[in-house]
Amino acid sequence: MRKISKNAVDVELSAVIVAVTAEDPRVLTVRDGSALPSGPFESGHRTPQQGLRSWVERQTHHPLGYLEQLYTFADRDRIQNDGDGRAVSISYLGLTREIPARGAGQPQWRNWYQYFPWEDWRFGAPSLVTGVIGPQLRAWIRAAADPATRREREERVEITFGLAGHRWNEELVLQRYELLYEARLIPEAGRRKPIDRVVPGQAMVHDHRRILATGVARLRAKIKYRPVFFELMPDSFTLLQLQRLVEALAGRRLHKQNFRRLVEQQGLVEDTGKVCMETGGRPARLVRFRRELQLERAVSGSKLPLSRSP
Repeated sequence: MRKISKNAVDVELSAVIVAVTAEDPRVLTVRDGSALPSGPFESGHRTPQQGLRSWVERQTHHPLGYLEQLYTFADRDRIQNDGDGRAVSISYLGLTREIPARGAGQPQWRNWYQYFPWEDWRFGAPSLVTGVIGPQLRAWIRAAADPATRREREERVEITFGLAGHRWNEELVLQRYELLYEARLIPEAGRRKPIDRVVPGQAMVHDHRRILATGVARLRAKIKYRPVFFELMPDSFTLLQLQRLVEALAGRRLHKQNFRRLVEQQGLVEDTGKVCMETGGRPARLVRFRRELQLERAVSGSKLPLSRSP
């Protein structure tokens, strides 16, 4: 975020660009992984989206495909420490397939669980949640002097992090991040006042990790009603490859038979007539997305098979 003049409103464009490679959800970053691609909205930009494409391609030399507006961040505290003006960030979510990034911004693809290690439940409840975050949040609960505040904190913690018998909700990515921020358990909370302890997870400059959390939450919700994950797939793929990609984004395992049945019942894919021999077992048939359904699904929606594995 740049220094801005007194009483001014500065508009920044930022991008959460997502790919999935080798079953890892990846995000395009700059500045050695500490920032999202971003830049100011300039008078020469016809639209914010055109300006964002310009900044991303200038910083990373990575072309953008699917792109949608994510959120406008205009909180009062989006102010540079030595500035008096207001900063507004218009963020976008983009989906692409990973290609090597290069440019002056030191672009790199990073696994998004590097920033939110508590969000990956594909192999069961992370010990980080039960052994580190849970106890530290309970200490934060006890630190509240007011009983009503303690009860309110306890309820939020248990629901948000799936504790005390509550079910994990993969869409609450932003709420979990903001709860950790409020409890002063992440480095970003200590920029004005030092904090004693933090939970694992790479910090980012300014509020870029909050923007990233918003993008992850949006995508996790979106794949349940629109098949946007096909933007991340090659031209042909196996149903298992598709399932693993969806699991990587959702952060949890899915029931294999239910997944395949629901994908096929909705007519999302069609056979290519070819098979994949690189499965380590029996050859698997290759399918492709029925592109003619894309506009129809965009209008009518599509319930995707995020049923849990038994």
